Amino acid sequence: MPDRTTPSENDTDAEQSPVDHPVPELPDVGAGAWREANRRLLAKALGEWTFEAMLKAVETGDGEYRVDLDSGVCYRFRAQPRAFGWLLVEPDSVTRVAAGMLGDEIGQPAWDALQFLVDAAGTIGTDSSTVATYLTELESTLSVDAARIARGGETARQLRELDHAELDCRMTGHNLLVANKGRIGFSAADIRRYAPEARRPVRLQWIAIHRGLAEFRGTSELSEQETLARELPEDVRADWEAALRAEGLDPGAFVWMPTHPWQWNHVVQVLHAADIAQRRIVPLGPSPDEYLPGQSIRTMANITTPGRFDVKLPLKILNTLVWRGIPPHCTMGAPVVTQWLNGMLADDPVLSERTRTVLLGEVASVTVRHPYLSQVDEVPYQHLETLGCIWRESAVSYADPDERIRTFAALLHVDDDGVAFVAELVRASGLRAEDWLRRMFDTVLIPIMQVLYRYGVTFNPHGQNTLLGFDEREVPRRLYLKDFVDDVCVSFTDVPERGPEPDGHDHVLPRKHPSVIRQHVMDQVFVGHFRYLAPLCADQLGVPESRFWSLARQAILDFQADHPELSDRFGEYDLLSPEIPRYALNRDRIVVTRYDDRALRHALHPNGTLPNPLANH
Repeated sequence: MPDRTTPSENDTDAEQSPVDHPVPELPDVGAGAWREANRRLLAKALGEWTFEAMLKAVETGDGEYRVDLDSGVCYRFRAQPRAFGWLLVEPDSVTRVAAGMLGDEIGQPAWDALQFLVDAAGTIGTDSSTVATYLTELESTLSVDAARIARGGETARQLRELDHAELDCRMTGHNLLVANKGRIGFSAADIRRYAPEARRPVRLQWIAIHRGLAEFRGTSELSEQETLARELPEDVRADWEAALRAEGLDPGAFVWMPTHPWQWNHVVQVLHAADIAQRRIVPLGPSPDEYLPGQSIRTMANITTPGRFDVKLPLKILNTLVWRGIPPHCTMGAPVVTQWLNGMLADDPVLSERTRTVLLGEVASVTVRHPYLSQVDEVPYQHLETLGCIWRESAVSYADPDERIRTFAALLHVDDDGVAFVAELVRASGLRAEDWLRRMFDTVLIPIMQVLYRYGVTFNPHGQNTLLGFDEREVPRRLYLKDFVDDVCVSFTDVPERGPEPDGHDHVLPRKHPSVIRQHVMDQVFVGHFRYLAPLCADQLGVPESRFWSLARQAILDFQADHPELSDRFGEYDLLSPEIPRYALNRDRIVVTRYDDRALRHALHPNGTLPNPLANH
């Protein structure tokens, strides 16, 4: 076998040159693309930061607003008031007004999102260190956005023809977060190699970890050997077993798992150098299959053999609020939570028969704790979540022959011609827009409400965690849900329908007040997704926003009318209350959490309230 502390020459080739799937490189960025990316992000920042009450927008008449900053600078813009008190800012309308050399006000068209951060920092109430790091996240986001603009993209009609993994690479990131592609830890070369928008297939680095360090867990239907047999061809397994024996090592004494090649090179070989040197961690070789990263970057979809599992792998990068490792309690708990959820689905006629909801099980995992740092109290979590994996069922393995699967987030995508993907799907379906939306609301909301009201459970169903299956006419037909451990929460109230819970004495599932469980649905589905979808439907489908929210409200009322036996829980998990708490993600990063190195992921706390459009239509 080659030297075990570094990848072999062939491994490096596999990581750097996926010749079987040529794709255009992310291009170098010129001034025009840079300005356009900034113009769009500046408008987004104005909209989201005023929405989160970090800044105050004052209406000046005729759809115009101004934001006055402590720096003496004022930003003026046109915007359309939308649901939840949000302003949809017109990017070409933004003007920056500052004092000139003679004391007079000088207004100029504004496009610079980085200057806006500097101008607004004092008003927001953050510190210089946070501004410096957050500016790095903004620049990373802008670099990718500008490269996408320079490269151009497919039309909405062309995007319909892409499979799930390929389409996910075309998405543009988290809607609520302004710096949604910060990726602190990745170099520019890493982004061009491993980010989803690079669209470059990746071969994973397989390693063997001694059982003194690693533990495999699977559902009752899936053993360790069956997992390996599913993921690796027989000849590859035989070669790696022979190579281990040639080094005097017993293959049965090791757990095998994949690692992300970036993590292997930048983290594992450094942080676990002692275990590699003593052959407690042994590199095996590159995966025979190629993978594409999804929007989370750390979840990889097999594109060589799509029926094989998706793989969730830790990356020691900071992106969208947290370090993207995998906590050991998640790897330990994933299979047992999957087992429990699947039992719930099988016995529930609404989920299994009426809606045919799919829970993409996290069916197997490997947990690895650092042998030294795990002994130390209060170690920042980024250092403790560097090695492990979760195998998740692929949505492709559940798809009907005529079914196309896409993330919920894909509906919000707008192509270079300004056509929203949702508008293209409605056009292709041949249905009236309102009829299509009714089908979409039922497809998304009925399973979520069934789980919420009957079981007191939520899946944190944001745009990447929820997938839609479409029929041959592009009409939504069923919901796919994923990301269970850490994203599945249960109410701390007694719910008999849940039966014996999966975690016994050591709680794996977060337990929260019913109002917080409800808020997961409100934030992820309504505030985090429908808030953006409603204006697209108004502008491109002719469905006024008031009508959009009326249709959503009616879907909730229809479900409640169909399930009177759950009526005592409709108030407990109230989706129709006049106001809901505001949980401000951008504010959390810039003002509250900043970049402190914490031992635990933190909980968000509400910052004021929002008017609920579901209550008034």
